[in-house]
Amino acid sequence: MCHNARMKTENSTPLTNALVDPASDKRLEVLRLVGQTGSISQAAREAGISYKAAWQAIDTLTNLSGVALVDRSVGGSGGGGARITEQGLALLALADELTAVRRQVLARHAGTAALVGSLGLRTSMRNQLPCTVRRCEALAPHDPMAMVTLQTPGGALLLSSITWESADLLGLAAGLAVLVLCKATAVRVAAAPAEAAVGMVDADAASCVLRGVVERVTPGQGSDEVVLTLDGGGHWVGFAAPPFVAVPGQMAVARMAASALVVALA
Repeated sequence: MCHNARMKTENSTPLTNALVDPASDKRLEVLRLVGQTGSISQAAREAGISYKAAWQAIDTLTNLSGVALVDRSVGGSGGGGARITEQGLALLALADELTAVRRQVLARHAGTAALVGSLGLRTSMRNQLPCTVRRCEALAPHDPMAMVTLQTPGGALLLSSITWESADLLGLAAGLAVLVLCKATAVRVAAAPAEAAVGMVDADAASCVLRGVVERVTPGQGSDEVVLTLDGGGHWVGFAAPPFVAVPGQMAVARMAASALVVALA
């Protein structure tokens, strides 16, 4: 595809929506392998993920970009296969250019490269906390869901329930640095009793809690917004039934479902 045609393609479709950090995005690796092998299953094997996870990667990129990236209607004596569309090729070309530019910028600012992780993600989720993966395991044998145990900078433990396909695509393993996100509206805050656990899961493993110091309270009509300061740094925002009884400086507990915690690569 010529340069002018490619520029027209990139300007007329939201391909950049599918790009955050091309250098570390396994979904782009899967797309690239589909182009090299002409097969989703072979791309999955070479990427070290399941066939289902490979299709999830393609589906996610397609949803984000808004255009078809892979055509699996290829026929023939071999029983069919898959090929990258022109839009898919344009996405990979754009990713390569962004990766090259990113490396140049980081090389010029090597001393502050760690700050870049905070610039690559825009979301409505106010709760964003760097964590470390402790373990990732299945809920039960052959279960499609996985439970990820995460440790906050202050040593608290959180649980996040995700699919195995997502765990594969993120490459989740013990010691991996990730970013944990949660909508503030999914967090319920209550004043902390003296014996409240610090960053422990509930007995039914369906939710987890974080304990912090109340920093500020904003009264609302139906619920009060509460901002907590966590041990080890960072804040966690949630809502409480009004009137919230704890005041700034006192302890409170934030509770959320494991299904509400999103795991992202920092």
